[in-house]
Amino acid sequence: MTQSDEPQRGVFVPARVIPPPPTVSAAAQAALSPPPEPAGRPASPPPEDKAAWRAQIAATDGWLTEMLGAAAQAFPTEIATHQLAKAPLYELTPKSFTAANQDRAILYVHGGGFTVGGGMVGAYMAMPLCGGTGLRTFVVDYRMPPDHPFPAGLEDVVDAYRFLLERYRPDAIAVHGASAGGGLGGAFLLKARDLGLPLPAACVLATPEVDLTESGDTFETNALIDVVLKGRLTDSIALYANGHDLKDPYLSPIFGDFTRGFPPTLLTSGTRDLFLSNTVILHRALLRAGVEAELHVWEAMPHGGFMGAPEDQEVLAEQVRFIKARLGAA
Repeated sequence: MTQSDEPQRGVFVPARVIPPPPTVSAAAQAALSPPPEPAGRPASPPPEDKAAWRAQIAATDGWLTEMLGAAAQAFPTEIATHQLAKAPLYELTPKSFTAANQDRAILYVHGGGFTVGGGMVGAYMAMPLCGGTGLRTFVVDYRMPPDHPFPAGLEDVVDAYRFLLERYRPDAIAVHGASAGGGLGGAFLLKARDLGLPLPAACVLATPEVDLTESGDTFETNALIDVVLKGRLTDSIALYANGHDLKDPYLSPIFGDFTRGFPPTLLTSGTRDLFLSNTVILHRALLRAGVEAELHVWEAMPHGGFMGAPEDQEVLAEQVRFIKARLGAA
């Protein structure tokens, strides 16, 4: 028997409907029962078709701006813009800001599959955390493909961190990254450490894309079950990595050496999250290296949350608690 003739190893799963569990809120149950997607969903453009990628990214950022901008009205925020060497840095000051927190700040690395979330979209993403903590939050509008693949975005996040270090003590800084921003946030911390920069006091990585090989178990078990992120980010990863080894820790921090230093970290995910394996594997890697790390996994939660259900507020509350405790914020 040749290798190609060998039966595929694994567990056969017949087609079935996965119902929302009664163990989550009614709003969460509704989020887990979306209408069927239309047939013939268009595929991502090939990596070499930059014009098509630009059009797709612009369209996505357009509806994200509308959706997140409306939600951000619940978090009154003043916004100032600083210009880094090659990227803007948005400074968000929440209405809840007080002088007691003058010397503390958050560096926020937005998500978006390494391609979307630029401009004000990233700032809108950060506003709930900014308002919840009452801390100034700096959102780096890092460069992205198709015109600026790796390592451009990584360089911009390091540049933003240097900006904060000129104004705040490292033990008064927290880093937050979600999804692709979680992967980039973790990679940037390894890069900053390797450059000899002092590490921040805290790190929050929400459902992070820390393994661009996407080899974990839940990339199979939660495919299609995750109603937010139904499958691997193969196309945008290829665009972002631009031919570099996907096991490079500056692309996939899961392959990094955490024994050389990493800040105390809070990790969040859900049982239906495509990136649950990423989150769990990173948690174990941090603990093996002696890094203080908390892992919070929410029942039935897909990638990024339930789009407004009460459980989303629980996730935010845990992140706020962790950051404020680590920074000694009021």
